[in-house]
Amino acid sequence: TLHKLKRKYGGSVEDVLAFLEKAKRQLDEVEFATDRIEQLQKKLSGLQKTLLEQGTALTEARKAAAQRLQREISSELMQLDMPKIRFVCEFSEQTPQENGLDAVRFLMSANVGEALRPLSKVASGGELARIMLAMKNVLAAEDSVGTMIFDEVDTGVSGKTSQKIGIKLRALAMSIPDDRMAQVICITHLPQIASMADCHFEIKKSTDGASTKTRITRLKEDEVVAELARLLGGANVTDGIIDSAREMKELAKREK
Repeated sequence: TLHKLKRKYGGSVEDVLAFLEKAKRQLDEVEFATDRIEQLQKKLSGLQKTLLEQGTALTEARKAAAQRLQREISSELMQLDMPKIRFVCEFSEQTPQENGLDAVRFLMSANVGEALRPLSKVASGGELARIMLAMKNVLAAEDSVGTMIFDEVDTGVSGKTSQKIGIKLRALAMSIPDDRMAQVICITHLPQIASMADCHFEIKKSTDGASTKTRITRLKEDEVVAELARLLGGANVTDGIIDSAREMKELAKREK
């Protein structure tokens, strides 16, 4: 029979046997297709149930964490002289994805009576910087980022508030667990914030008429006092202002 098949269809005996096995498999798939579909449907139902259970558990954990986050960030913002801001984590359902069943976004209201809106639509540059500082302070223990840069986080704030910001920046640098410290880089024009730093750099632009260069210089201790005095007094730096700058630096050292 094999030789007859070989003569009829060509190829070797092995080819014919291989064709026979393939035909058997295809026949089995046709005969047992209904059973296979039922098996796959049961498996799919089980996976969907597991997805829903684990997604629901993740949602509950997220909502509990969101309540703590809202309280802690609100507390931080009050310390940064932003007591009227409301900060809320908003949850909405989404099609199940690898990150769960929820779409989460941060909303805020800057003033009493205003509706909650996305951060970028409400906060000014200075407010947004302080909100990010508050969030970083709250999340620092869980954050793997080793370097944080704050560009003029003091925009639009008073001297009292800027002192609080300086203390918060220092706390942020010291808040990483396991005896590790974060590197906090802050660009500022306020002496209350600058005085809290461990290391000071002056950034200065110069031009020769054809090109502009930016020079960064690390300041020595006496130069730090002189720069703080310049920030305090502007163009007219008196001995009294220099004494105030020196006292500010000493107070910052004791605070640290």
